[in-house]
Amino acid sequence: MKKIIPALFIAIALFGVSKVMAQTTDTVKTMGWFNHQLAGAAQVQVTYRPSHLGQLNQVLNNNGINSLGANDVWINASMSHIHGRWLFEDGIGFTPITNALGDNDLKAKYNQYQLYTRAGYNFSENPDLRLYPFVGLNFSAAVLNIEDNARMKSTDNFSTELLNSTSSKTFYQPNFGIELGFGMDYLIKVKPKNMGCFVIQRNIPIGLRAGYYINAAQGDWKVGDNYNLQDGPNQKQSAIFVSFNIGLGYEVIKQ
Repeated sequence: MKKIIPALFIAIALFGVSKVMAQTTDTVKTMGWFNHQLAGAAQVQVTYRPSHLGQLNQVLNNNGINSLGANDVWINASMSHIHGRWLFEDGIGFTPITNALGDNDLKAKYNQYQLYTRAGYNFSENPDLRLYPFVGLNFSAAVLNIEDNARMKSTDNFSTELLNSTSSKTFYQPNFGIELGFGMDYLIKVKPKNMGCFVIQRNIPIGLRAGYYINAAQGDWKVGDNYNLQDGPNQKQSAIFVSFNIGLGYEVIKQ
């Protein structure tokens, strides 16, 4: 681990440096190759955001399947980019699968996926502490898998199974949301790395995000090759959210 963590710091920083080195020749000549702040972090976030599954569970119950449990915890990976007082964060995440059993060996599996991007403004004067309100866009999808094990396992013949009639299907529903919140990051400084003409100031950001997710638009439930279904569960997923954040951060400083 002691060798892996410094390597990750260096890789993140060198990625940022390579972007700056790719600037135009005019910029290099007039302002120097190191004319933009290079700072950011690779992060892991664990988020609590309640899911509202009442309508979906009612449909499942009507078809002989028990209610799904809570699907409220998101596991996310994100990158942050610092430009002066502006902070930008992009991430991808998912919820672990929730299961429910039903009659005749039916089984339902449910989880969610998301992509998000956020922008915030840091008003803290402490270089080791970031405090910022933020606004973000969130693109997500709920996925429901139905497994009809009784019918799928009714034959051991390959040819017969190919056209075997079962209730096994995958449903999904796209969602679009807006995030309004407040973030905090405390930077634990790590020994800097000297790279010749510049120094990589490494840090471990530990932080929190809290806010409200507005489910601004919902798509129809779909099945198969993007085939729309009518009269599906349409309960809005707007809710508060709280995230814990930890990562590997860097700031590249010209000597």
